[in-house]
Amino acid sequence: MNELPELFRLDGRVAVITGGAGLLGAEFCRTLAAAGASVVVADIDQPAAEALAGALSQDGLSCLALGVDVSLPESVARMVAATLEAYQRLDILVNAAVVDPKFDPQHGGHTNSFEDYPLEAWNQALAVNLTGAFLCCQAAVCPMLAQGKGAIINLSSIYGITAPDQRLYQRGAELPQYKPVYYPVTKTAVLGLTTYLAAYYAGKNIRVNAISPGGVYNGHDEDFVQVYSARTMLGRMAYKDDMNGALLFLASDASAYMTGANLVVDGGWSAW
Repeated sequence: MNELPELFRLDGRVAVITGGAGLLGAEFCRTLAAAGASVVVADIDQPAAEALAGALSQDGLSCLALGVDVSLPESVARMVAATLEAYQRLDILVNAAVVDPKFDPQHGGHTNSFEDYPLEAWNQALAVNLTGAFLCCQAAVCPMLAQGKGAIINLSSIYGITAPDQRLYQRGAELPQYKPVYYPVTKTAVLGLTTYLAAYYAGKNIRVNAISPGGVYNGHDEDFVQVYSARTMLGRMAYKDDMNGALLFLASDASAYMTGANLVVDGGWSAW
């Protein structure tokens, strides 16, 4: 049996993180690289992916930046092919690419009610949040099967297991805002994809698990932070690095006896 710290090491393994230049994706890239993995920073924003990969390389970490549109099969295929060309293997896939309706000051409001929600926006979100995860799993699992081992981690959300509390997004006399319908629907579906694949690859030594983060602070206004924090047992929003431990656990041999699971990291939000 390995010593406990060694179970968390990822030396010699290759990890692909989609949405790798995003708020959580960048944290995931650094965490897995620091644990010894060669990391592929895959993001639709290729310049941002290259900037992150450059920063990680300066810290002596092994990484590669790739542009990818996870909603396009040919783009996903190129991502996997480029990974195999660079590293000859693919051990870990983290599906963190997402269309996520933000409510921080950098983004506009979300005033569409369900009754008038645009079909175009619905289809775009499904293409990234659900079809993107499907396509990436489909492509990445092939080298994992050839190797006889692999780990897939899908990013869901607390809104994949509970309904959005729309009261959080209201601001007095301002126009009502809503967490859009596509977000909880796609994040719930990601959990279904996770358990389906875990069962489908039973006996193949390919583990498929999910993480459901709570709300992550990203410059939200004080009113939102206070209202949100009051809903959690720990009394705060998540920090952007609060998911790193769960991710490393699921990516490493420390979770060798886990598949089909969903780690909820929400400060107690869903346990009230």
